[in-house]
Amino acid sequence: MRIHPFISCVLLLLLLAAPPAGAQALPSAVELALKRAHVPLAAVSAYVQDVDEAKPLLALNAAQPMNPASTMKLLTTYAALELLGPTHTWKTEAYAGGNIEGGVLQGDLILKGYGDPKLTLEKFWLLLRRLRALGLREIHGNLVEDRSYFEPFAYDPGKFDAEPLRAYNVGPDALLLNFKAVRFQFVPDAAAKSVTVIAEPRPAGLAFSAAVSASDGPCGDWRAGIKAEFESNGASAKASFSGSMPASCGERYWNASLLAQPDYVYGVFKQLWQESGGTISGGWRDGTVPADARLLATGVSESNAELVRDINKFSNNVMARQLYLTLGAELLKLPGNSGRSAEVVRGWLAQKNLDFPELVLENGSGLSREERISAGHMAQLLLAAWHSAVMPELMSSLPLVAYDGTMRRRLRFESIAGQAHIKTGSLGDVRALAGYVLDRQGHRRVVVMFINHPDAAACQPAQDALLEWVYAGGERRRR
Repeated sequence: MRIHPFISCVLLLLLLAAPPAGAQALPSAVELALKRAHVPLAAVSAYVQDVDEAKPLLALNAAQPMNPASTMKLLTTYAALELLGPTHTWKTEAYAGGNIEGGVLQGDLILKGYGDPKLTLEKFWLLLRRLRALGLREIHGNLVEDRSYFEPFAYDPGKFDAEPLRAYNVGPDALLLNFKAVRFQFVPDAAAKSVTVIAEPRPAGLAFSAAVSASDGPCGDWRAGIKAEFESNGASAKASFSGSMPASCGERYWNASLLAQPDYVYGVFKQLWQESGGTISGGWRDGTVPADARLLATGVSESNAELVRDINKFSNNVMARQLYLTLGAELLKLPGNSGRSAEVVRGWLAQKNLDFPELVLENGSGLSREERISAGHMAQLLLAAWHSAVMPELMSSLPLVAYDGTMRRRLRFESIAGQAHIKTGSLGDVRALAGYVLDRQGHRRVVVMFINHPDAAACQPAQDALLEWVYAGGERRRR
C-alpha cells in the first residue's frame, strides 16, 4: 500500500518528536511545579543520561531548538579548553613609539591588546608600574591603542535590553580593560549617619559627586532609597548619587559602564599614570604598533582554565565574548569576529562527529535572543566533554550546587548539596540549566533543562525538582 507523502512527513515528525526507547516523561513533581508556574510542557525541553549509558533516562522535546541563555557558555568554554589548551594565556604589550632619554619618551606610548578576558585594574596597574620601574616618567605624545587583534565592528550596548550602562552589556574589545566598568562602593557609617561613596577607578573624563546618608532599619532593597543619575556622551560622563541607604547593609557595590572603550582606557591610564608620578602630554588615538616601535613591557593573563572558571562560575558575559572571539583570532590567524569564531566552533564539532544542525551562534555567551541549541545536543556536548582530556577543567568551572557561583543559594539544605556541578542561564523569558549530577548510588548523570516561556522566571522549583529527582536515582514515576 502506498502512503501519501503528507502522511509520511507527519509520521516522520512524530518519530523525531518521540522520546527514545527507555526514556520517560518528566517526573510528577516537576510537572506539578511547571503547572503551578503556568508553563506548558511544550515550552520545556529536558534530557537526562548516565555518562556510562548509551540511552537517555529521560527525554522531553529533546530535539527542539531552544534559547539556552548562559548555558551556551558551556559550548564556548569547552571548545576553548580543547582548541586553545588549558594553559593558554593572553598578553597586553606596551611599546615606545620614539626615543627615551632621561625618563622622557619623545613620542607615543602604544598599548596593544590581544583580547585578554580579564585585564583587571590591578593587572593594568602592574603593567604601568613596570614602565615606571624602567625609568619612564614623561610621555611627550599620545596613548595609541592597538585594538586590531579583534576586527572593528559597530556595537550597540543598549540593543539587548535598552540598558546601555549596565556592565553586563559591555561589548568585546581587543584592549578591554577592567570590563570597561566603574565600581561605585557605598560605605555606610551608622554613627555618623553618612555614606561614603568611592568610585574605582575614577578615570579622567568622569565627573562624580555623592550625597548619601545612612538610615536605620533592615537592609532590604538597598538601592530603593538612592537616586542615581548618569550622563554620558562616550568621551566624558557624569555620575551622581543622592538619598539614603540602611547602614545595616554594610558595604555595597554598583557597577556602571559610562565611557566609550578607548576613552575609558585612556582615562584609567591617565589616572594611574599620574598617581604613580608620571605625566602624558597628549590624548589618545587608535592605531597599530609601528615596525620600529620598541617593546617595553608585557602583561600576561591568568591561564585559560582559570578564566573559564570565572566565566562559568559567575556567568560572566563579557569574558565569554572575549573568549569566543579569541577562538577565531587564534585558530584562523585573522582579526577575531563572530563569523570566524562560529566557523571554528562548527569545525571543531564536526571533528568530534557532533552534528548540531539547529545550532545558532551569535556571541557565544548566551546573552542573546538569537542563539539556539537543543537539550539533546547540549547533553551530547556534555557527554563528549566527560570523556575529554579537559573534563576536570570544565567540570571544576561549573557552579557547585549550594556552594558557589550562580548555584550558591539553591538547594542549600537538600541532600543534593555539593553533589552536582550545574551551569545556569536566565533571560527574561528563559530559564536553563545544564551540567552533571552525582546521584546517591554514585552514578554520574548529565542533566539539561531549557524553559522558553514568558513565565519562565517562576520555574526554579521545577528545575530544582528535576535535579533532586536525578540525584535520588531517577526512578521511574509510579502511575
